[in-house]
Amino acid sequence: MDQRRRGNNEAACFVRLTNYECAVPKELRLTHPSEEDRTTSAILTVLRISRVMERIDAGVSPQQYRMLKLIGAGGERSARLAEKLAVAKPTLTSTADSLVAAGLAYREPEPGDRRVVRLRLTPAGLAALERADQAYRTWFDGLLAHTGRSEQILADFMLLDESMTERRRARLAAEAEASTAEAEASTAEANTAEAATEPDAAQRAAARRAAGNAPAHRAVGRQ
Repeated sequence: MDQRRRGNNEAACFVRLTNYECAVPKELRLTHPSEEDRTTSAILTVLRISRVMERIDAGVSPQQYRMLKLIGAGGERSARLAEKLAVAKPTLTSTADSLVAAGLAYREPEPGDRRVVRLRLTPAGLAALERADQAYRTWFDGLLAHTGRSEQILADFMLLDESMTERRRARLAAEAEASTAEAEASTAEANTAEAATEPDAAQRAAARRAAGNAPAHRAVGRQ
C-alpha cells in the first residue's frame, strides 16, 4: 500500500513538472540565480544592514561608533584615524568635533611635537562605547542566530575585512610607486632640458667674451 502511494506521488510530481514545462515558457521559468544576480543581492544586503544599523538606538551614529572603537583607551593620531576610517580629513574633523562637543573625546597634543594631535576617550566616551557595543551586538547576534550559521558568517566577515585591508595596502603601494616613478621622470626630463641648454649658454658666453675683446684688439692694431 505504501509503495503504491509513493509511486502515485512520484507520478503526480512528474505530471506536474511536465505540465509546468509545457505551460510555462522557458524564459519565464524559475531558475537558479546567476553569479551576477547573487553578487548584486549580496551588495544590496550589505547596504540594507548598514541602513538598519543607522536606525539602531545605540546612542551614537555608526560613524561615531567606528571612531570611538579606533580611538579606544590609548588614543589615536588624527592622521592615522583618517587613514583607518578611509575618509577625507574634513569628514574626520567633523566627526571628531561632534565627539568632543558631546564630551565623549578630547584632543591632546603629542608630547614633544604639538603639531601632532591625539584623540582620547573621556570616561563618558568609554561608557558610550560600551552601550553602543551592547546595542549593535544584540541586534547583529540575533540576526546571525536566525541564520543558524553564526560562526561561518562571522568567519566570512573576517575574511572580507582582511581582503579589504590587503587590497587597500596594495592600492596605496601602487599609488606610491606611481608617484615615485612620476617624480623620477620629471627630474630626468628637467635634467635633460638643462643639459640641452648648456651648449647654447656656453656659446652665448663665448660670443659675449669675443664681443668684449674685439674693441681692445682693434685699438692695439691702431697703435
